Amino acid sequence: MNQGHLFQQKGQLYVPDEVLVKFKPSLSITSIKIIINAYQAKTIKKLRRSNVFQLQIPKNLTVEEMLLALERNPDVEYACPNHIVYITAVREPNDTFFDYQYALRNTGQDIGIPGSPHGKDRADIKALEGWEETKGSEDITIAVIDTGIDFEHPDLKNSPDFEDKILSYGYDFVDDDTDPYDEIGNPLDGAGHGTWVTSIAAAKTNNNEGVAGVAWNCKILPLRVIDIDGSGPVSALIDAIYYAVDNGADVINMSLGFFLGPGESAPLLEDALQYAQMNGVVCVASAGNDGSDVLFPAAYDDYCIAVAATNYDDERVTFSNSQNRWESNIGDEIDVAAPGKRIVGCVPLWYFGEGSIPYGFGDGTSASVPQVVGLVALIKSIKPWLSVDEIMDVVRFSADDINAGEYPGKDEFIGYGRINMEKALVPIIITK
Repeated sequence: MNQGHLFQQKGQLYVPDEVLVKFKPSLSITSIKIIINAYQAKTIKKLRRSNVFQLQIPKNLTVEEMLLALERNPDVEYACPNHIVYITAVREPNDTFFDYQYALRNTGQDIGIPGSPHGKDRADIKALEGWEETKGSEDITIAVIDTGIDFEHPDLKNSPDFEDKILSYGYDFVDDDTDPYDEIGNPLDGAGHGTWVTSIAAAKTNNNEGVAGVAWNCKILPLRVIDIDGSGPVSALIDAIYYAVDNGADVINMSLGFFLGPGESAPLLEDALQYAQMNGVVCVASAGNDGSDVLFPAAYDDYCIAVAATNYDDERVTFSNSQNRWESNIGDEIDVAAPGKRIVGCVPLWYFGEGSIPYGFGDGTSASVPQVVGLVALIKSIKPWLSVDEIMDVVRFSADDINAGEYPGKDEFIGYGRINMEKALVPIIITK
């Protein structure tokens, strides 16, 4: 399969008949209902932990017209489109196991079947060395906001040796139920994406099965916001962030994103990210795969670790996004990078058909994010007292500046560098 990019701007930017509205906190529910009725709008739902309403607008109005009317109302704090979020990866199916996980341990091996590319020795995240310090605590929970998860995958499912690996109280914000299953669909549209991403972060490890996850022992909270077509409304993402925080998540994986143009913002999403930070939850998101502007939520630099992608030769891959549309702010968003080329992980049991090996290769910053998320989970496992800002700094400042010869220091392509688990986890690592 040729390299492609699942996130492309050719799709819709926002839901065509919906808006998100945050009313002033002084308003009563009765007053809010009167205002909504006055605009002939219909309430779809009220988002968690906020005074934000997802509204269906009248058929005779466009989203832009509705927003203009709402923004003139003194009782409205924010009004914005319900932007559409897309996942950020493309998969290359193949058979695989730990020997092919160059991101964790690169010895210059072939990355796949004979004839595949081979890596550069130690162009990896130093996982083996990091695991000597910790393999993760069962008290740490990773929330994966994505397409859901295959609860029956042998490398992920709960078992006597890995009890409650997947927490049963995940949620499906697409179907509004408690079954965030990674549903059958076209893999080229992104079906199966959540299972793949989850396994990179925290697949069961040292179990004689398939692949190793970065955070061996940490729990998984699956939250489905992306449908089988590879997209979903930002309202679902906002709701899922609040849900993750309120249900014990320690770190949130967002291998997804969307574009905002110059002067545009998504303040309700920013509020949710700030809520996570205030409650000690680290948010990590993908930069995107279009070789252009950093996506949101990754571009919210104060609240999110933005992750770019490298390859098996410790080079930034060209599809990895690197800059913001606001030219005065180019490069500020990217924090670190992690391998995102030919990354192996679990796929749902339905993916290749009955009796097949449920593992596959994929490309994208989607794969880079769960490696950083796994590292954050390990840091929290051994130093639970650290604040969100302190953990973000550990991840950033322990990274290897692999392109220092051309771009010394923090740069717009890979930020502070490719993550290094050994330096991030071991108390004192002195490098020459």
